[in-house]
Amino acid sequence: MRRPSFLYAALLAAALPQAMQAQVGLARHDVAIGVNGGALMNKVSFQPTIKQNWKFGETFGLTVRYTCEKYFSAICAITAEVDYANMGWNELIEVEGINDTYSRDMKYIQVPIMARMGWGRERKGAQFFLQAGPQLGYCFGEKEHFSEEWHGDQQWYRPNGVIEQYHKSIENKFEYGIAGGAGVEYSGKFGHLMLDARYFFALSDIFKNGKKDDFGRSANGPIFLRLTYLIDVKKTKGDHIK
Repeated sequence: MRRPSFLYAALLAAALPQAMQAQVGLARHDVAIGVNGGALMNKVSFQPTIKQNWKFGETFGLTVRYTCEKYFSAICAITAEVDYANMGWNELIEVEGINDTYSRDMKYIQVPIMARMGWGRERKGAQFFLQAGPQLGYCFGEKEHFSEEWHGDQQWYRPNGVIEQYHKSIENKFEYGIAGGAGVEYSGKFGHLMLDARYFFALSDIFKNGKKDDFGRSANGPIFLRLTYLIDVKKTKGDHIK
């Protein structure tokens, strides 16, 4: 009696993973490509501190998405982008009788690669999604903007006496960090239209951060608001996909 029971249990254990995969994980092989564009606002986290207003800029680029699986109700995908972003910082100079203004443009090529999970409709209707992953960047250009009246080369004209950033070129052009955010998508015969907001936390600094350097920390921290349009180039067949 024990042998049949043991045999049935072994067969059940062998079949269970396949049954769970068939019921839970439904494969997808969807590929979509398109364009994105939007706006960003950035501050650079300096140490010693430099007071700033948000620096606004534009961003746009190309997007590729591969949808690989529907797991329970979650639609799993990977997205990759190649984007242009105009970042930098805008200083808040609060000294009585001084009208100095200063900002810097920093132009980046950025490559975020993010895992994405969505809930809702895949083909016709709305979907909410979360996404996160690593992002690499390269600063290929920068420009400083000074006011006509300028006193920034003298420390006593700055509340905390920090003036080392002026006329100082970016020393670390390569950037890396973590990006993440959320958004909504509407899909139809026209393709996929998405609106998402995301934040990038830089793990690298724009200036050198050794003990003898001017800054211990100088990292970007932009917030993006982006609109993306994708068209399908490959779709998984099946009437069960809604």
